[in-house]
Amino acid sequence: MGRFFRNDLHEEFGTWPLGYTAYGGADVGEIIAVAEAVGDGDDTAYFEAWMAAGDRLRAEAEAALERGLRASASELFLRASSFYATSYHPLYGEPVDARLVSAFRTQIAAFNEGLRLRSVPVRSVRIPFEDTSLPAYLIPAEGHETKRCPLLILTNGYDATVTEMYFASAVAACRRGYHCLIFDGPGQGEMLIEHGMRMRPDWDAVVREVVNFALDQDIVDPHRIVISGWSLGGFLAPRAAAGEPRLAACIADPGSWGIGPGLKSFAAKFGLSAADIDNLNALDQGVYDRMQEVIDTNPKMRWSIVQRGFWVHGVDNLRDYIRVASQLTLEGWVEKIRCPTLLTAAENDPLSAGAEALFAALQCPKSLIRFTAAEGAGDHCEMQNRSLLNRRVLDWLDLTLAGKVP
Repeated sequence: MGRFFRNDLHEEFGTWPLGYTAYGGADVGEIIAVAEAVGDGDDTAYFEAWMAAGDRLRAEAEAALERGLRASASELFLRASSFYATSYHPLYGEPVDARLVSAFRTQIAAFNEGLRLRSVPVRSVRIPFEDTSLPAYLIPAEGHETKRCPLLILTNGYDATVTEMYFASAVAACRRGYHCLIFDGPGQGEMLIEHGMRMRPDWDAVVREVVNFALDQDIVDPHRIVISGWSLGGFLAPRAAAGEPRLAACIADPGSWGIGPGLKSFAAKFGLSAADIDNLNALDQGVYDRMQEVIDTNPKMRWSIVQRGFWVHGVDNLRDYIRVASQLTLEGWVEKIRCPTLLTAAENDPLSAGAEALFAALQCPKSLIRFTAAEGAGDHCEMQNRSLLNRRVLDWLDLTLAGKVP
């Protein structure tokens, strides 16, 4: 398949909805139409093209609702939320762009309306957490809405929101007979955009409260609660499993040690000694200045580290970013994971680089599923063949919860 967008970052962000085509989040022709509308345009053109497409879908949803076509209205509102969610990734960073905040609010309003109009409505709930609460949605399994079923807790990573997680994982899991609980944690979605709450490494403290909430729901089987994370969630989910013993299984897509190893690999390119790499916080400022120069000349790296990383972690310089981001690691935690754990590794996904080593370090029942470019699933989080990922992962989970060896 050729390119859709002419700008490399736009191509990365704008093709993510390809992973949602099997689940109602977008269709290929719609993505092509947005790409053509963006053309040679800048980030503003990208943002406006996706927002305009979302507005069109929302208008269709409202028209369908006026005609009493509730099912179509639900589908269109949900699809509109996917388009709004895709619009603002290039705008990441601090100070937070007012357009990003507005688009996020529009996205969540459309998402809520789409879920409300389902044949079995889903409502937004709040999970108490420390001195605040986390936004969440408990989505019942199709055909088992009032029955006690296993629960899949879905956790995002660095930059996705509940909308993306819904289309990427929840729809498939609910069709398979799993209740799903999706939420925004610290440093994610609403908690970051609306409240400025930053990412934290102790994801078990976050998931502990999510599990507490789940156990109060009559439809949840308390013995079959599973955590699943994608992207950076491939670290967050195992980190949660290491400290939350009530989880029956863990899925990491891809299996990841965390952010620290990638930062060390980047630092190694500057000719540092092994001792320096193990103590990056003590480096001379001149080394950090050279690193920053390299980052600033690479749009992808600048977006990932400065626009996204600095914002998510609440820092304003590279030294502090490396210091706090390096705390997101499974070192010292991996041996504490006791529940059956599944890791994925996609052939061309840089975040999969540590999956093999992580798999070897696990001391629990474990499985590793590899995905290839030949299957159309070799990219990050298997986004161009997400249905393959979901099928294999849910097959593993079916067998695991049944007490069978996958």
